Amino acid sequence: MLKAKDIMTREVITVDSEMPVRELAELFYTRKISGAPVKDSQGRIIGVVTESDLIDQNKRVHIPTVVAILDSFLFLESPEKLEKDIKKIAGTKVDDICSHELISVTPETPMDEVATLMAERHVHTLPVMDGDELVGVIGRDDIIRTMFQKEADRKAK
Repeated sequence: MLKAKDIMTREVITVDSEMPVRELAELFYTRKISGAPVKDSQGRIIGVVTESDLIDQNKRVHIPTVVAILDSFLFLESPEKLEKDIKKIAGTKVDDICSHELISVTPETPMDEVATLMAERHVHTLPVMDGDELVGVIGRDDIIRTMFQKEADRKAK
């Protein structure tokens, strides 16, 4: 069975947490990538930023629905989500818009586990970590490329 180390991209483009959002958009466009691991000032991987994070900057703010009962107000949706959305929309640097929940895999993680994690957690870019060291990255393109290659190999036999 294939593992993360067999399908990952080894030449990883990372971005600095202080990089301006406009530079990030240019990098994604010119390098034709859809996501990148984010490094802090000490070079540690602290999260991932994707095209979805950039697109979120241009969405409308959804004001949570509030119900008034007597002298109380009940939010039907999370006010924290509104705060997070506003911060993301107003963000000027990568650190403002990236996901700080680092979801990663090891080089030995089986491909089916990688695909399951990406699908269930709605992750587009997965850093491959060997301890604290970034050794690769797996994007949706890597999964699709691997599926295509397996099918082409099967037909060639």
